[in-house]
Amino acid sequence: MLGTNEKLEWIQLSLKYFLPELVLVGAFLILLLSSLVLNKGHQKKSIDWIALLLLMATLMASVISWNQTTANIPLFSGMLTQSTFAVYLKLLFDVAGVLTVLLSWKAYEYRKAEYYALVTCALLGAHVLVMSSNLIMVFLAIELISLPSYLLTAFVFSKKSMEGALKYFLFGSVASAIMLYGMSLLYGITHTFDFTSEVFAKAIYYQQTPFFFISVCLILAGLLFKIASTPMHPWAPDVYEAAPSPIVAFFSVVPKLAGIGILVLFCLAIDLKGNSSIRWYIVLSLIAILTLSIGNFAALLQKNPKRMMAYSSIAQAGILLIGAITLTNQGLQFMLFYATVFLLANYLVFLYIGHFERKSIVDMESYAGIGKSNAASSILLLVGLISLTGLPPTAGFLAKVFVFSSLWNSYEISGQGLYLVVFVVGLLNTVVSLFFYLKIPYQSFLKNGSNTVPSENSWGVNLLGFLLVITLLGLFFLPSGLMGWLNRITFAL
Repeated sequence: MLGTNEKLEWIQLSLKYFLPELVLVGAFLILLLSSLVLNKGHQKKSIDWIALLLLMATLMASVISWNQTTANIPLFSGMLTQSTFAVYLKLLFDVAGVLTVLLSWKAYEYRKAEYYALVTCALLGAHVLVMSSNLIMVFLAIELISLPSYLLTAFVFSKKSMEGALKYFLFGSVASAIMLYGMSLLYGITHTFDFTSEVFAKAIYYQQTPFFFISVCLILAGLLFKIASTPMHPWAPDVYEAAPSPIVAFFSVVPKLAGIGILVLFCLAIDLKGNSSIRWYIVLSLIAILTLSIGNFAALLQKNPKRMMAYSSIAQAGILLIGAITLTNQGLQFMLFYATVFLLANYLVFLYIGHFERKSIVDMESYAGIGKSNAASSILLLVGLISLTGLPPTAGFLAKVFVFSSLWNSYEISGQGLYLVVFVVGLLNTVVSLFFYLKIPYQSFLKNGSNTVPSENSWGVNLLGFLLVITLLGLFFLPSGLMGWLNRITFAL
């Protein structure tokens, strides 16, 4: 047992590596106070800048943490662990936070301070989740993401948004309850909540029983809910359609990447470095196949862009799972490369879905002919959709090549036929995705429509879109810079 002085020293050391999270806590408090101090007229002018500066400060704090972190560092008596894997994901979350503010700049005006405060709260939950090495912290962090997400879904304050928020809340509550029950069962088996400890590893090594398998599957149910993966995906289409476009972009990236991060760590723990008698890659492979197939084929039937992107996001979760199936360093590094590209492309697409939505373009048919009156916006949107499809010369092509090449390498080394099945299904689903991702460009450039949307006041949107497109093209032609960062990451518990 540690004495009081040792505990205080540990807390002091932990706070040194907890800087981004402390900045987020400060940002949350400042945004709440801003809603009380600033009058409504002044708040509309100032709050976007305040939120942007605070989230930029969080991003800089995460960069400092990246430079400080070279190995796994236990924090707060081992409840959290600072690692290069966690810090890189936190960098992605913070980039997503900054992009969410930029997408919300003119898109949303009502109660802006509370709106941004909820975003920072969800970001804090994502930060804590990927650092968690204790099942209690995993549950608390997931709830810290979920509770503000329910409120953000309803922030349009319409009947549809309220209905979407209620569905999200009910489905999330059930998923959390199932996960918590699974955690209690797993604690009964291992007598510890620390899933990265030797005690946990030794306990499950001798307890490879159906009871253990059931407890893990219950926990996986809660984690799959966060990444909108089959069979825990039905909430996504209604929530995506109901929520504000910037928040949909946020939902499609931050909770998903946080969920995949903790899922990887948990699977590394229960896999016992490949010594588990339960072949967890079979479970993950089947989930990935179903997620890819359901997401892509359901997206083909959608006429609303947000619902289409919801099913797209489900299918993208399947691609991320493919990167995590083998649990090898190469596979996980390529998964992070894909996650980075996915973040940029998804925000690019939602930037323009929200932009056209404000001009009353809300379904596929209403995009007909707008490529003529809004050529720049339509072309930039096209690049984002091409990247999500995985076509050159965008980084989405390289990202998918990396993920599938890693899976193929694992198949050649292990000879596991299931890897080959996942590989083939993944490639076929990539072809399927081409048909729904190009629906909007087809309407925009090849169909004639009565909608003539004026292109004025689009320079700010197009500037941000242009920067995202340049980044996606740059990662295609010069991926070595990002891969250099990813090669620094270790995935040991």
